Amino acid sequence: MLTTAADGSFSWNAMHSPISLQLPGLDDVLALAVARAVEADLEATEQALSRFRPTADLAQLNVRVGQWTAVPARLYKALAAAWRAQRLTEGLFDPRVIDRLEAYGYRGTAHDGAQRAADGELWLQRDPRGYRVRLSAPADLGGIGKGLGVRWAARIVRRIHGNFLLNAGGDLVAEGPGPEGRGWQIGIEDPLDTSDVVAALHLPRGGAVCTSSIARHIWQHEGRTVHHLIDPRTGQPGGAGLLAVTVVAEDPAWAEVWSKALFLRGASGIAEAAGARAVVWVTEGGQLQANEAGRRLVFWRARRGGGRQKE
Repeated sequence: MLTTAADGSFSWNAMHSPISLQLPGLDDVLALAVARAVEADLEATEQALSRFRPTADLAQLNVRVGQWTAVPARLYKALAAAWRAQRLTEGLFDPRVIDRLEAYGYRGTAHDGAQRAADGELWLQRDPRGYRVRLSAPADLGGIGKGLGVRWAARIVRRIHGNFLLNAGGDLVAEGPGPEGRGWQIGIEDPLDTSDVVAALHLPRGGAVCTSSIARHIWQHEGRTVHHLIDPRTGQPGGAGLLAVTVVAEDPAWAEVWSKALFLRGASGIAEAAGARAVVWVTEGGQLQANEAGRRLVFWRARRGGGRQKE
């Protein structure tokens, strides 16, 4: 249910995440209409891309593995984006890890062929003329799906108001001068204490920020600690030496993809793999690190043991 705070911001739950929307400077009546439109759009994305909702389009497609199926435009575009993400990350992003997630107990709705091997790289075939697709293995669009949902919903806001922050559980878009006219300040959740932040970013012109973290999706399975960030190369939870990776980019879907892919590079490989992207990460020991582009955005960080350190 959508609620309004005293400062005119809005919050609700969607896509298994807390959603917040800030619209500084917008008339209250128009702001409420925008918030309701965003709420409806995120609901449409969840109905298209969820693997946890039995009636969702993706859940329905996953029971038709091997069959050509006409799908709605939102799901077709998401599958196409996932295909491209797999290729650009050299396979570190892979929607077929659903079988390993479920083997570790992170189950969604029933589907067809959870244990079936995909035919090489051809896990997805597409017919753009009829928006038809054929999967050779079930797909999980969780991370990129949320990023796409934020991308699509932000377009609705942008048509009405150029100063906003839309946050879906850590996948966010900020645009405009912010509430005080000096840009947006974005906190990065502390993976060792989710009630606090480990650092803050200053985005003078806005941008998209996404974090892949094991803080909220970590559990015990058959006597070992596992999490949801599966390395497709091994079928095991990946990211050795890391707790969280935050990427700042122009688009939330691609920030989400690269935050996961870079997390899977582990503490020893993330700095080199980050390239020119703005990346901040937290190591297993709780140390905040960043590449050069990421450091330019960090304006303060928490001091372990109390206090904060201004950059």
